[in-house]
Amino acid sequence: MDFSSGTTTEIRSTPYPLSALQQLTRNAVMHRSYEGTNAPVRVYWFDDRIEITNPGGPYGTVTAENFGRPGVSDYRNPYVAAVLKTMGFVQRFGFGIAEARRSLAANGNPPPEFQVEPTVVLATVRRAA
Repeated sequence: MDFSSGTTTEIRSTPYPLSALQQLTRNAVMHRSYEGTNAPVRVYWFDDRIEITNPGGPYGTVTAENFGRPGVSDYRNPYVAAVLKTMGFVQRFGFGIAEARRSLAANGNPPPEFQVEPTVVLATVRRAA
């Protein structure tokens, strides 16, 4: 609370916006590979960043070069995607990364970083300054 002006004003802040973490984690579950691996989606929380690791690289029309671009999406797991949408975890397909970027920017965080490899995608979210 800020008492400097003689009034009480509550200022809420968070080092990571919940919306961004939800979008990136749900994307990892929806787009991961369920074939040839039993590796889980992993979320590592460090002092200065959160890392979300997704077993399964780009799929279909998505490549390392166009990963995360608006309008570029494909669905390795259409049944998982449909269940997540039906249950309300996904509001609109092809929107997750854009929403994560928007909410991170609004919170003062740097944009998410993506390391896209043939068999894994690592999303890193850095703390707000």
